[in-house]
Amino acid sequence: MAESRTPSRRSVHLWGLFTSLGVIVGYGAVLLANVRHFYTDDTESQYVPLWVMLGRQLRDGELPVLVPEHWMAGNYAIEEAGLLNPPQLLIDLIAPSVDNLVLYATVVKLIFAIILGLGVYRICLVYGSRVQWAALAGVSIPFTGWLLFFDEASWWTAFTGTAWLVHAWASGVRYARGHRLLGQRSDGPVGYCGPISVFVYLYLAISVQYVFPAVEAGLMIVAVAVGELIYQRTWRPSLRLLSVAGLAALAGAATYLPSMLSAKVTWRGTAQVINDQFLTVPWSESLNASLPSTLPAFVSWWGYVQPLPVVYIAWFLIPALAFIDWGRARAAWRELSGIGLFTIVALMWTAGPGTIGPLRWPARVLPMVALGLLVLVCVLLGRFATARQWRARCVAAAVLIGLLWVRSFSADPQHWVAHVVAAAALAVLGAAMVWLAVRKGISAAVALAIIAVSPIAYVQVQRAQPTPMSWNLPGDRAAARAAFPEFAGTTLQLGDRALIQPGERTLDGAYGSLVFGNYAKDIERTYVSGYTPNGHYWFGEMLCMRWDTSVCPDAYRRAFSVEPSTGKTIVDLMNVDRVVLQRALYPDAAAQPAPAGWKWVRYPDHENYIAVLERVDGLVSTRNGRVSAVQDATAASVSESGMTSRVTVSSETGGRVVFARLGWPGYRVTLDGRDIGFEVVAKTFVAVDIPAGTSQGDLELTWRPPGWKIGGVAIGTGLLGLAVFQWLYVRGRKPDADTGNADEEPGAPATESITDADALVDAAR
Repeated sequence: MAESRTPSRRSVHLWGLFTSLGVIVGYGAVLLANVRHFYTDDTESQYVPLWVMLGRQLRDGELPVLVPEHWMAGNYAIEEAGLLNPPQLLIDLIAPSVDNLVLYATVVKLIFAIILGLGVYRICLVYGSRVQWAALAGVSIPFTGWLLFFDEASWWTAFTGTAWLVHAWASGVRYARGHRLLGQRSDGPVGYCGPISVFVYLYLAISVQYVFPAVEAGLMIVAVAVGELIYQRTWRPSLRLLSVAGLAALAGAATYLPSMLSAKVTWRGTAQVINDQFLTVPWSESLNASLPSTLPAFVSWWGYVQPLPVVYIAWFLIPALAFIDWGRARAAWRELSGIGLFTIVALMWTAGPGTIGPLRWPARVLPMVALGLLVLVCVLLGRFATARQWRARCVAAAVLIGLLWVRSFSADPQHWVAHVVAAAALAVLGAAMVWLAVRKGISAAVALAIIAVSPIAYVQVQRAQPTPMSWNLPGDRAAARAAFPEFAGTTLQLGDRALIQPGERTLDGAYGSLVFGNYAKDIERTYVSGYTPNGHYWFGEMLCMRWDTSVCPDAYRRAFSVEPSTGKTIVDLMNVDRVVLQRALYPDAAAQPAPAGWKWVRYPDHENYIAVLERVDGLVSTRNGRVSAVQDATAASVSESGMTSRVTVSSETGGRVVFARLGWPGYRVTLDGRDIGFEVVAKTFVAVDIPAGTSQGDLELTWRPPGWKIGGVAIGTGLLGLAVFQWLYVRGRKPDADTGNADEEPGAPATESITDADALVDAAR
C-alpha cells in the first residue's frame, strides 16, 4: 500500500518554523542592502504618519473618521486608514510610542511578511504539497519582485491585504473540502476548518480599506469555488464557500460605502474603463519570472525599461518545470484547477485595461500572478517531482534558462552581462539542487533553494540603489519635532515638492521647515491637507493642490482671493491661522506688503526655505469653533468635535452661517431638533441658512460617513449569517469525523498523488 501523504503535526510545525526563519533572514539581507527599504515612498509619506495621527486620536478616546482641519485629506472614512480593521487599529495605537519610524515600519512589515509566508505555506499544504516545497513557496513569496519593491517597500495596504488573502484561500479550500481533505485525517494538521476562519480572513483582507485586495480576494474565492466544483463534482461545497464569502463581503461593505457615496466630489468620481499603456504588463514578461537580473519593459514613471526587477518571482520557478512528472500531474488537473483559474485571471488582468473605475495600473496585480504560479509550481513539485531521465530533464532546464536570458536580454540589452551572470548562477544552483535531491534527499535540496532566496534579494535591492522611490523623510520623530517651528493652530503651506533638491531632503535642509504628504502628522502639527489619493475635487481646484500637498504658483493669489457670496477670503473661510510659503516657489513674496489682516513673521532658522504669514489678531481657529463667516445673524460656538458643531444662532431677518468644513456628503443639520437644509459655498464650504425670527436657536451640524447605517446593518447581517453557518457546520460534522476515518476525495485517490523522497532517489539512481 502506498504511504499516506498526510504530514505529521511535528513536520508541519517544524517546516512552518523554517518558513518564518527564512523570511526573517531574507529581511535581514534586504536591510543590509538598504536599511530604509521598508520605509520608503508611500510608507514614509502616507501610511506611517497616518498610524501616528490615528493612534494619538484613538488614545484620546476618539475614532478619527473626520478631521476637518486636514481638509482635502481629512475624510478618513475614504482614505486608506483601515478604521474597521482591528490589526491596523492595534498598529495605530502603538505608533505614537515609537520615535524610530524606520524601525517600527520594518518590524511591522516583517510580522506581516511572516503572516504572508505562512499563508502561502498553508495553501500548498491543503493542495497536498510536501512540507518542504510548501516552505519554499512561503519563504519565496515576500521576495517576489513587485511585492518586495512596491507593496512591501511602499504600498502598505496592498501588502497587508495580500497577507490576509492567502490565509482566506487556504481556509476556503479546507472549508470546501471538509474532512475529506485529500485523504488526510480530520485531526491532522490541515484537516477541518469551519466558516469562521474563512470569514475572518476575508474580512481582514477587505477592511484594509484598499480596493485591490478586496477585488483580488473576490476573484480568488470565485476561482476556488469553481475549482472545487470541477474537482468534487457537486455544487454544495462551493455554494457553502461562496455563501460565507458573501457574508464577509457584506460585513466588509461598510468599509467602502463612504467612498462609493462620496465619489462624486472626489478625484476618483468618474467610473471609466480606459485602455492606456501605463503600468500594463505584457504577458511575455512572465518569461522573466526566474532571472534575478531581469529589468522588464513596460511603461511606468521611469520610462520603458524599469530600474527594478518587478516581474521576478523565484529563481527556481521556471527551470523546475523540467523536473515535474507531467503525466502524473495531468491526472490531478481537476484538484488543482482553482489555482490555475486564479493565475490565468490575474495574468490577464496585468495586461489591461489600464483603468477600470477605481482600479488603475494593472501591474499592481503582479503579486497575484506570483502567488498563483508559486503555489501551482510548488504543489506540483511537492507531489510530482521526479529525477527520472535526469539528463534529458537537465537539458530541458538549461533550455528554459536560455529562454529566460533571451527574454531578459530583449527587454534590457544594456545589462546583458548581468543577465549572463544571473543565468549561469541559476544553472549552478539548479544543478546543485538536483545533486542534493538525488544524494541527500528532498529536504537538503529545498534547504539550498531557501538559502538562495536571501542573497538574491540582497543583490536585487543593492543593484537598485539609490532607490528611485524614496522621499527620504526623517525617520526620527523626536528629532523632527525638535527641529521644526512651533506652529500653533492650523497652517496652510503653499509649496511644490518637486522644487526640493536631492541634497536638501534632510532635517537640516528642507524637512526642518516644510511638510509634504502626511509628514506633518509625524511632527504633530496641524497642516491643511496631506497625502491623499481621494482628494476633494473642488477644494483641490480652488487651491490647485495636488495629492502630496504640492500646489501651483497661482495658489497664493487664490488663497487670498475673495469669495463673492460671503465677502471673505478663502483663508478666512478656512479659519487658517498661518500661511507658509516655500521660498523656492515664491522667492519674492516676503518683499511684498502682507495682505490685509496679516503680517510677515520671521523664523530666522528657517528663512532659507520658508516665508511665514500670520494673522495680526492672533489665532482664529480657536475663537468661535469652526464658524468662519456669519451674514445677517449671530452665531456662538457651544461645542465642537470632528463630526459635530453645535452653535447658538439668532437672526431677525434670516441669515447664513458658514463653517470651516469641507462639503463632504454625509452632513445633516438640525435647528432646535428640526431638520433644515444646508448648502455648499464655492462647492467647498458647508453653509446653513438661518430662518428669519430665529432667537437663540440650537443649531447642530452633524456629519456621519455616508451609508453608515446601511454599513452597520450589513456588518450585523454578516455576523448573524456567519453564526448560522457555524451552527450548521458544527451540527453537520459526522460522528466519525474525529476518529481519522476520512474517505478519499472523489476523483483524486491519495495513492495517485504521492511523492516519496526515497522513490525520487531510487529513480535518479
